[in-house]
Amino acid sequence: MRGGNHSVVSEFVLVGLTSSLEMQLVLFLVFSVFYIAGILGNLLIVLTVISDSHLHSPMYFLLANLSFIDMWVSSSAAPKMMSDLFKEGKVISFRGCITQMFFIHITGGTEMVLLIVMALDRYVAICRPLHYLTIMNFRTCISLLVAAWTIGIIHSLIQLVFVVNLPFCGPNEVDSFYCDLPRFIRLACTDTYRLELMVTANSGLISLGTFFILIISYIFILLTVWQHSSSGLSKALSTLSAHVTVVVLFFGPCIFVYLWPFPTVPVDKFLAIFYVIITPFLNPAIYTLRNKEMKVAMRRLLSEILSFRKLF
Repeated sequence: MRGGNHSVVSEFVLVGLTSSLEMQLVLFLVFSVFYIAGILGNLLIVLTVISDSHLHSPMYFLLANLSFIDMWVSSSAAPKMMSDLFKEGKVISFRGCITQMFFIHITGGTEMVLLIVMALDRYVAICRPLHYLTIMNFRTCISLLVAAWTIGIIHSLIQLVFVVNLPFCGPNEVDSFYCDLPRFIRLACTDTYRLELMVTANSGLISLGTFFILIISYIFILLTVWQHSSSGLSKALSTLSAHVTVVVLFFGPCIFVYLWPFPTVPVDKFLAIFYVIITPFLNPAIYTLRNKEMKVAMRRLLSEILSFRKLF
């Protein structure tokens, strides 16, 4: 059996969340609701932005792409986690584990950059409104989106290129419900200290640094608005509060999981659930509930769909 160079492990056992049958049923129902609602909510945002000409602006273009990425974030681990709840042997192959980690880090890295781009978009819209459409034109948005995906792919490859050939001799139990990179590395039958430092620097420190850059940028935007017009401060606060909430929800679990000094603690699993299922569900709710234009466009789209169905 081969899962990598000099390995005798071809599959890994996911410990999961609980062994209680009653608890598994509760978790399955709760996670199913959050997962389906998150997918439908994000899909509704994407379709609304595409179909409504009033939303063909840089801000909504970036929001639709955030929703698209969130669908991939939740789909990278949630379906298998829910199907594994009622399985005794929660097994994943070596290639399946690598593939799962690859997509998790691609979507995570891409979303990280996209949130920076969205902060830049809000800075230009609030601080330089007269030049907004000139600076944030369609070509610029496409270029920034391509850059976000490119950085996400590079971020994922940098880590996995060193992981894919690690030797695994046993044990093969991953104390999580998905293939978690830090726990995966610790199962290798070789010294992984330097590799763990690389993962911490690549994922943990970058997440922490990006988080502080975003928070500082929001503070700078608010100070700029306050200096020019104190009356516009409340509007800027309302606009940025949704972005700040999403940033905290996204970066909080990442920073804790990759920078926490203790290798495995129960709260890791809770934060992983929050990142994989809860955050993709909350993002569309946060943006739509605080955006009148989006709510009006969604009602318009839903009424069109209902009227179309009545014709048949």
